[in-house]
Amino acid sequence: MTLTFEPGSLVVLVGGSGAGKTRFATRRWPATWRLSLDDVRAMATDDEADQSATPVADQVQTLLLDARLSRNLTTVVDSTALLPHVRAGLLARARYWQRPACAVLFDVSLDRRRAQNASRERVVPDHVLVDQERLIPTAEQLLREGFAHVDHVRATDPACLEPARIR
Repeated sequence: MTLTFEPGSLVVLVGGSGAGKTRFATRRWPATWRLSLDDVRAMATDDEADQSATPVADQVQTLLLDARLSRNLTTVVDSTALLPHVRAGLLARARYWQRPACAVLFDVSLDRRRAQNASRERVVPDHVLVDQERLIPTAEQLLREGFAHVDHVRATDPACLEPARIR
């Protein structure tokens, strides 16, 4: 299923590691629409997992986000977006450029994320998955933060994630 958003929207993917966010995004949107801290970290250090590159990656992502939103181009931010201050910063950029901001919340159980994580090339440590589980916001919380709407993605089988819109 293809999700549709108002042109120029900021679309923020929200969910723990191993939830299928990147797979979901690459199947639905052109590469030019997607901004990923992992990709920028890899460009800076040859290692997408090198967290020491996150401050630089965040600066680059913000520059690209501003470049796209200033041109009214739909932009998908592919990161966990689990920390409220990260989401607040993204919402602030959307407000600055007067663009709608939408969230895609991944409702994938910890057990499913563990299984999907184990099959990835870069495996995230289990304690990180557990810590992330406590940070996953509800759709209602995302709406209160200022997202115009939330698409709730539930895992139905390992190969397919089906979205449902929440307003």
